[in-house]
Amino acid sequence: MLQAALALLSSYLLGAVPFSWLFVRVLKGVDLRTIGSGNIGATNAMRVLGRPLGVVAFLCDFGKGLVPVAFIAPALGPTLSSGAHIQSGWLQVLCGAAAVAGHVWPVYLGFKGGKAVATGCGAVTGIDPWLFLAGGLVWLAVLSLTRFVSLASLAMGLTFPVAAAVRMSPARYGPEVVVGTGALALLILLRHRSNLKRLAAGTEPRIGRGKAEPRGEAHGR
Repeated sequence: MLQAALALLSSYLLGAVPFSWLFVRVLKGVDLRTIGSGNIGATNAMRVLGRPLGVVAFLCDFGKGLVPVAFIAPALGPTLSSGAHIQSGWLQVLCGAAAVAGHVWPVYLGFKGGKAVATGCGAVTGIDPWLFLAGGLVWLAVLSLTRFVSLASLAMGLTFPVAAAVRMSPARYGPEVVVGTGALALLILLRHRSNLKRLAAGTEPRIGRGKAEPRGEAHGR
């Protein structure tokens, strides 16, 4: 149990590292929370830093979801008990959840963080890359049709538990992955409440908008 607790704590602390916020702070000298949507995620950072550095920010956020699932949990899971295979599966899901929780509620920034998308994608990939591929294809399709990043992210999040249920088998994983991805989809939905309101009001910005404005002058994600 001590090993599991350490794995979860490590996953949370890694997930809480605000890479996008740090990049903008170091490179632009401003607080990302005061720009655009005020969100510390990669999408808002991309508006400030441009696409190349925004992609780097996304990959860092993605990595802090991937590492706990793909490396921390497997390293500790097999030593938990005689039911190691089952418990390892749950430990992977819980480490991914802890990393996502760190991103959404980072201790380093007063527990006010991002919207769970990039870090959630990393955690999903660590469990089953095919789930990320399915969600990514849906994301691309919705984005190309609507030009709304928020709507594409919501559609991708909802795809994850559906794909997990389809791929679930004794050789891969059990219901823990369906439960975990379902919780992730719900969290993404809840974190995008403001985007949903703007979509309903017709004020949600589409991709391709110019440089981010100070918060209060823009309605970005």
